[in-house]
Amino acid sequence: MSLPRLLMVGTGEYTTGYVRDGASGSDKSAGVVALTCFDLRDRGRLGDLSMAGANGAKFPAIRRHLQDLVGDKYSGLDVSFRSFPADDTPRDPLAYLAALDALEPGDLVTVFTPDDTHFEIAMRAVERGMHVLVAKPIVKNLREHLLLAAAARRHGVLVAMEVHKRWDPLYADARDRIRELGAFSFFSSYMSQPKSQLGTFRAWAGKSSDISFYLNAHHVDFNNWVVEHCARPLAVSAIASTGVAAAAGLDTEDTITLCVEWENLADRSRASALYTSSWIAPQSDVHSQQRFFYMGHKGELNIDQAHRGYALATDTAGYASPNPLFMKYAPDARGRFAGQHGYGYRSIEAFVEAAQAVRTGKAACDDFNGRLATVHDTTRVTAILDAGRRSLDAGGQRFELEYDAAGQVWAINTPTPAGPEGPHWTSRAPSGGKAVIGQA
Repeated sequence: MSLPRLLMVGTGEYTTGYVRDGASGSDKSAGVVALTCFDLRDRGRLGDLSMAGANGAKFPAIRRHLQDLVGDKYSGLDVSFRSFPADDTPRDPLAYLAALDALEPGDLVTVFTPDDTHFEIAMRAVERGMHVLVAKPIVKNLREHLLLAAAARRHGVLVAMEVHKRWDPLYADARDRIRELGAFSFFSSYMSQPKSQLGTFRAWAGKSSDISFYLNAHHVDFNNWVVEHCARPLAVSAIASTGVAAAAGLDTEDTITLCVEWENLADRSRASALYTSSWIAPQSDVHSQQRFFYMGHKGELNIDQAHRGYALATDTAGYASPNPLFMKYAPDARGRFAGQHGYGYRSIEAFVEAAQAVRTGKAACDDFNGRLATVHDTTRVTAILDAGRRSLDAGGQRFELEYDAAGQVWAINTPTPAGPEGPHWTSRAPSGGKAVIGQA
């Protein structure tokens, strides 16, 4: 069987490192997805690569950017790709459809676009029989998640959420140790990015998504991954801080905290969790503060992911705490890319490996439940994030999760005004409309 082709939908910071008119000022100026895919192609793991964006006129600048920061930096690494729309097409928000049509069933698609476009793009790829890796959150609401999961089963394809923290060696070790700490009691996480990101994400911040969907998704997924065998979330409420983003002209929250009530399945004892994310942090030695505390009935665990005793100071960039465990951007002694062991790289590579195993008949899609963050494994994650947004919109009201007889989340209780027979509960449906891809 020939090598799978891969389409990257979305041309923004996480895919290429290019933001508006130049390299991102974050720690991902060389991107993650495209760099990883270029290397996987060089290693004989992928075939032809393509990229779809909303504006073909940006592609010449993106090509120059990738040549400067990737092609010229790493010896022998080819950065060529086919682009949709063509370079002379000023704007075509639905160019990804033509890019999908250029693929065949069994090929691969990555979706790194504004959060509210994930569902439509992923569904179009699934309906064409393609395996899809979607940036977190995989979708923004429970209804879309259940529809996408059903479509993945119907078409026999692998659909997963890209949550690279699962491949962080500290987090992976913590997951295994937590299983020895008894029943779940308490979890608290914090993740931030500097307020400069409000400029980077100005095109969609507060319009198509918020900082909870963007960052809390990591730790909500990790917490669920750790305890999914022994506990389940019952209810969600949320609170937020405002002021900085509003002053910058953005109608969005600065900091969001999700408060989640959990239940241990063995004895129905309760646990609680707080997930906090912010994008108004000051510039510091790290781009993203990332830490969590876990308490079980028999022990506790604490991780500060941002500081691992590794510091760097230069005349040009000042003081920093680099994280090569995520992506190793420094070339090796021969000038070659040497970041294959970074957990940002491994997250994408693991999906490519899994999809190829399915393509060649060596594995079934369900073999990767519990290993990858598949659409079937992450329903609770979407439910928590969805309920959190609903709670914010309802002034902090508590929303309960409903489970079916098989123990799967299937609805979020949304209160409506009480009538003669008392309060009613409905499930809010997402807004419709076609996906339009912009700067991711």
